[in-house]
Amino acid sequence: MPVNKRLICLLLWSLVGCAAPAAAPVGEATAVTPTTAVADNTTIYRLPTTDYRLPLTISPTPTPAPIADIIAHEMERSFAFFWEQANTDPHSPGFGLIRDRYPGSPGIASIAAVGFGLTAYPIGVEKGYITYQQGYDRANGTLDTLRHLERSEGFYYHFLDMQTGKRAWQSEVSSIDSAILLMGVLTVGEYFGGAVQAKAQELYAGVNWPWFLDPTRNMFHMAYRPGAGFSGHWDFYAEQIMLYVLAAGSDAYPTDDTPYYTFTRHHARFGAGDPFIHSWFGSIFTYQFSHAWIDFRDYTDRQGVNWFQNSVTASLAHVNFATVMEPKYATIGANAWGLTASDGPDGYNGLYGAPPSGFDNRAHVVDDTVPPAGAIGSIIFLPEQARQAMQHYDTFPRLKGPYGFVNAYNLSRDWFARDVIGIDKGIILLMLANDESGLVHQLVMQNQHILNGLERLSLRKE
Repeated sequence: MPVNKRLICLLLWSLVGCAAPAAAPVGEATAVTPTTAVADNTTIYRLPTTDYRLPLTISPTPTPAPIADIIAHEMERSFAFFWEQANTDPHSPGFGLIRDRYPGSPGIASIAAVGFGLTAYPIGVEKGYITYQQGYDRANGTLDTLRHLERSEGFYYHFLDMQTGKRAWQSEVSSIDSAILLMGVLTVGEYFGGAVQAKAQELYAGVNWPWFLDPTRNMFHMAYRPGAGFSGHWDFYAEQIMLYVLAAGSDAYPTDDTPYYTFTRHHARFGAGDPFIHSWFGSIFTYQFSHAWIDFRDYTDRQGVNWFQNSVTASLAHVNFATVMEPKYATIGANAWGLTASDGPDGYNGLYGAPPSGFDNRAHVVDDTVPPAGAIGSIIFLPEQARQAMQHYDTFPRLKGPYGFVNAYNLSRDWFARDVIGIDKGIILLMLANDESGLVHQLVMQNQHILNGLERLSLRKE
């Protein structure tokens, strides 16, 4: 069943596994039910109006700072995570590897965090946080590390020991995390050029994309483990659009457009909103990650899909859901939206999301946990709503730490996360940079492999 396949995806984003909260209050995974499908095969989800409770009484909070100051601080501190929480020992086989999270899980890097971190370095140079030479040296050395790490047909293990560069936690070889890493690799290649670009090209050319395909279903697998083989399929829309573009754009090991047009595209709408292609759990990061690098706003595929507009509509559904839920919860509301995989009071939970979800709208979980990265990561889609959310988050002192906003909070449980997570700091920084100057988009959209991939998938400018 699709839900079992999608649960495999959770394991790729969790640290040691995603467990649903032990006692989630009135989870919207069961509170929202679909109507009869309408003629255009679009499902409409409506909310019941019963079982609402008043939010807890929350102490008055400070007046938020000007939004420009909040954005500037959050960008600088998010960058600092990638710069400071990296292995900086030039003699270490793990030089340049970046922690998956901080302060938790010391010594463990994730390749997705490295992908975001590599992309962060050009941002840091342009913002004046570091010099060009500092950024060049860090990027160049990191690519040297990547050239020598253990790989399977060019794909990397999800989690690594930061010092040795060896596989950690018996983690899987991950197709999507390798794709995130390679987006960062290509970004620094475009920015720094020269030796960095040559190494970036070498790493990208070494990826055997068809190896990760299931030829019986024309879908990419999610994971591979030596001795166990492949598991999971990218059979539903999620954050993997970058995977198809990278694979189609390869000169050495290209794929055709079949996998891109094979995964399930299920349309649904929330309330009176417009229909859109939604992800299985409705986690908002799934509508953001590919867009951090690839500027889809002017591109439409041969089925008429514009992924940028799809993410605009999905983000608006998150805002509308949170607004309707405001009387019920202490945290969630019009200025606290964007539910997504994150830490929660009972541990990391990959099921956090908002409707629509699954085929019957019962896939996602809501327990009043809100991650700031959810709304901020949609700033290029809903700029005003994202800024309002940032100003709201800024009024909670316990939501801020040495690297900006911490991972999540839940006022119903009086809980604020201890950690920041690399991929969440990454989507915050990259999307704020794209909103401010378009820097990451400009770099990536001049890469010929990305342009070739878009063309081969029949994603063409309108």
